[in-house]
Amino acid sequence: MAQQVPLDFLGDLRRTHSCGALRAANEGQRVVLMGWVYRRRDLGGVIFIHLRDREGVTQIVFRAECDGALHGKAEMLRSEYVIAVEGLVEARTAENINPNIPTGEVEIVAEKMWMLNTSETPPFPMEEHVDVNEDMRLKYRYVDLRRPHMQRNVMLRSKISLEVRNELSGQGFLEIETPFMTKSTPEGARDFLVPSRIQPGNFYALPQSPQIFKQLLMISGYDKYFQIVRCFRDEDLRADRQYEFTQIDLEMSFPQEEQIFQTIEPLLEKVCAVAGYTVKAPFPRMTYAEAMQGYGIDKPDLRLPRFWPVEDLFPADAGLTREGLPLVAIHIPSTGALSRKERDELKDYGRERGLTVYDDPKRLERDFPGVVEKVRERTGAGENDLLLLAGWRDEPKGQRPEETVYQACGQLRLYAGQKYNDRHKLLDPTDFRFLWVLDFPMFEWNDEDERWVAAHHPFTSPKDEDLGKLTTDPARCRARSYDIVLNGVELGSGSIRIHRQDIQSQVFSAVGFSLEEAQARFGYLLDALTYGAPPHGGIALGLDRLVMILAGESSIREVIPFPKTAKGTDLMSEAPAPASERQLRELGIQLRRPQS
Repeated sequence: MAQQVPLDFLGDLRRTHSCGALRAANEGQRVVLMGWVYRRRDLGGVIFIHLRDREGVTQIVFRAECDGALHGKAEMLRSEYVIAVEGLVEARTAENINPNIPTGEVEIVAEKMWMLNTSETPPFPMEEHVDVNEDMRLKYRYVDLRRPHMQRNVMLRSKISLEVRNELSGQGFLEIETPFMTKSTPEGARDFLVPSRIQPGNFYALPQSPQIFKQLLMISGYDKYFQIVRCFRDEDLRADRQYEFTQIDLEMSFPQEEQIFQTIEPLLEKVCAVAGYTVKAPFPRMTYAEAMQGYGIDKPDLRLPRFWPVEDLFPADAGLTREGLPLVAIHIPSTGALSRKERDELKDYGRERGLTVYDDPKRLERDFPGVVEKVRERTGAGENDLLLLAGWRDEPKGQRPEETVYQACGQLRLYAGQKYNDRHKLLDPTDFRFLWVLDFPMFEWNDEDERWVAAHHPFTSPKDEDLGKLTTDPARCRARSYDIVLNGVELGSGSIRIHRQDIQSQVFSAVGFSLEEAQARFGYLLDALTYGAPPHGGIALGLDRLVMILAGESSIREVIPFPKTAKGTDLMSEAPAPASERQLRELGIQLRRPQS
């Protein structure tokens, strides 16, 4: 329990400065500061308090020789007490200047103090770099959010959101809100359902994105729309995924892909500048096919070099990979020589993913004279670099078997690059490598349902030249879709949409929707497409992921004020929680155990 001390009322007292504002130029001014007690040093006749608010810290001095009663009151102060202080700004002597804080040249000689509230002992220290169990932090999130690095993250998020609004408004976009309670749509994840009280048995769905509504806004003639919007997906959580997340969502009428890029690139330049980083547009671009053949993933981290197919450099009967599948050369710069144990770890990692990994260039050179030098020329690998060759040993699987090989090689490339980053220093978190990935497959095969499904979403337009492949050759049908990627993280995804009802109906048919099902689920969109729908397209950027990277964090929970745990629980409010019998009765809901 907090000690019992007499508390003061704030009355009409107003602060004159934040705790991070005062400098040497303010010497001699009488000021009023308010905040939390951060640190306290009692030297007997003098008590030093570090007073903290979101803007910084200022040192307050209480001297017994100046005011014994005030000094006695300061003796009662403890960590996280809330106080107001009035006093004079005094310059510190040269030997007492604190270079670690912006206010370190001055201190406040206290003349009055108001004790506004006490505090229990915090459940963990408020210091900058203290390792605290995450569950404890989330249970006491209102305390955790006072810590300096958390306040920096939340304020950075606010500044980025403001910059987004300013930039998009300056480009002629209108900020328009779309509904949170809508109808379930297929977007690759489960919906959160909201039961209707006045229509028992019917449900709203929380939106996975504002996709259909922003398309309807283009049909309504608003030309350019955006919003910073909350979205909801009932999917398994991880470091970069939450049930509820925030998108920078936009849509435009009559665009080509190039116009989308020219909208987003200056936006990201300015957002990075807010965080203190400089990036330059235009950003590089590559097709999905190029990304898979060079990186084995559709969100390449360009800080590591690409890999190269090299089966053509070896004899046809070399036997290093299954016939018809690629042999891939992976190189990681400046690793130096690896131990036998380290090489075995790489081979084991590859083997678990279906690869045979050849880690000994000298042995390959003995078996295939002159070929290793050609591999080094193609990859750019030097003598001090790690060079691996990876082939496929099992029966090829899937509708695109070569992609299975590339994906496994991409995982091996990232594993090796991250594992030995302490040697080559390529994965600098402040080295921002933006990339546009274009021309994704229109469909992907769903093994569970044994059918093709939309790779992006079913409102994405196919490439004009691939329209004839929608039903005849879906594996080779490409979409007018694009992702913006940063250092191996997908920041945003977008596409040119379908604006013709006949094409939309064909796509619904290609993903297995009957006419009746398409009409039941999307009848209002299909109808809207017959009322002068313009060509339109857009993109959605993940605000949480963007802020996470710019803040130098590894989890979006560090940049979301009130996140859920990996199990989807709010430890602070103890949600989710049971509903009362009365609530369930009003909704016409009877609970039963889920089937296992």
